[in-house]
Amino acid sequence: MGLAVGSLLFAGVLALLLVVARTPPFVYWVRDPLFFKRCLVVHVDLALVVWFYAFLAALHQRIPAHAPRRVPAAAGFALSLAGIGALVAAVGIEGVEPVLSNYVPVLDHPLFLCGLAAFGAGVALSFFDGRLLPWREAEGTDLDLPPAARPGLRAAAIAFLLALATFVGGALGTPSGLPALPRYELAMWGGGHVLQFASSAAMVGAWLHLVERASGVAPVGRRLSAVLFALLVAPLLGAPLLTLAGSDATVARDGFTQLMRWGIFPVVSVFLLLCLRALWRGGGARTAAGVGFLTSAGLCVLGYSLGALIREPNTMVPAHYHASIGAVTASFMAVAYLHLEPLGLRLPAGRLGRWAHWQPALFGVGQTVFAVGFGAAGLAGAARKAYGPEQSIRSLQEWIGLTVMGAGGLVAAAGGILFLTIMAAAFWPRLRGALPGRSACRTKLSANTLFSG
Repeated sequence: MGLAVGSLLFAGVLALLLVVARTPPFVYWVRDPLFFKRCLVVHVDLALVVWFYAFLAALHQRIPAHAPRRVPAAAGFALSLAGIGALVAAVGIEGVEPVLSNYVPVLDHPLFLCGLAAFGAGVALSFFDGRLLPWREAEGTDLDLPPAARPGLRAAAIAFLLALATFVGGALGTPSGLPALPRYELAMWGGGHVLQFASSAAMVGAWLHLVERASGVAPVGRRLSAVLFALLVAPLLGAPLLTLAGSDATVARDGFTQLMRWGIFPVVSVFLLLCLRALWRGGGARTAAGVGFLTSAGLCVLGYSLGALIREPNTMVPAHYHASIGAVTASFMAVAYLHLEPLGLRLPAGRLGRWAHWQPALFGVGQTVFAVGFGAAGLAGAARKAYGPEQSIRSLQEWIGLTVMGAGGLVAAAGGILFLTIMAAAFWPRLRGALPGRSACRTKLSANTLFSG
């Protein structure tokens, strides 16, 4: 968990740098006109790719197992950390072109690409500690992931591994000699779609944990949960094969689009209904875990609704995916608080700790307003990926929508900053070694769950 939260913290630093850098006299300090766009690319990758899948690795480490192997987790952590360092270092290389490709934006330089590969390989390596095998699973305690959530984390890990294979196939199947943007767009297209299955499975695993903690009722039995997650992942087994025709082939382009369009929402919707039923029967909607689940579920439904309204490549597209990624982020934020105690940590005392109860809701409200504003502007035809002078506002609806979007973004940012503040306060005693009576526990966790601690 420390690696995931640290990546979010550093992404926030880069975002602050982007804001400060637009303010005189700082704007005159940097001579490279592409420096700030490189910061934007690394900010996005840290805040989405690294945060999501480092957190997935942390949750996977929470599956109780008989004699899990320590080397994969330790080596994976080191490799991922080195990869993140390479991503950040590439920002300072003058003249490197930032490429705003869909799903995974990149810097067109070997150092950045090696860093991205190292991070992905490190996360993948951490999954091979024995926890992927159901028969290695141990009974666990009340502080561990509930049984129904464990197949979800395994499904997410398998989807991540299939995404890596699809990325490799996409890179090998991309024609040479293309300019940077279409080259990376084609290479990232298939794997980027498969990654959405991984994040969705991880989100649902977090839902099952949150709802069971809030209501005291398991939303679904272990066996049915495993069947549903298998249905979610099964279509992905053919994903790497779609790249064999070439990443620019129509079968690959349309195949991945249809896979994501029809492959995710049916299973996730079934889980959503089961979770709502458990929360209705057991109560607990106003608990911290209940608030976190409802926030994530609301954003998920909004994301699906906005996705159904997409007809053209306008701002309805980013409205859809900002709601969708907001649903994943809200679930991860809420479940992160549940995993502090097993790691020998605790929420900060006083008002800051009490704010953890409503922090996911603050983030979720902001993200909802952001997405609705973006969607309203899209219905009026506002162009996506247009910034500053490139953006042409042609109607009152576009102006209102983008203004609402900006206001929502500020609220969501406040919720994100509050989360980082709470987590930093929770981790601080460990960093300074000031948790009395917990040293043995911390030593064990540091050795076995490096992604988590």
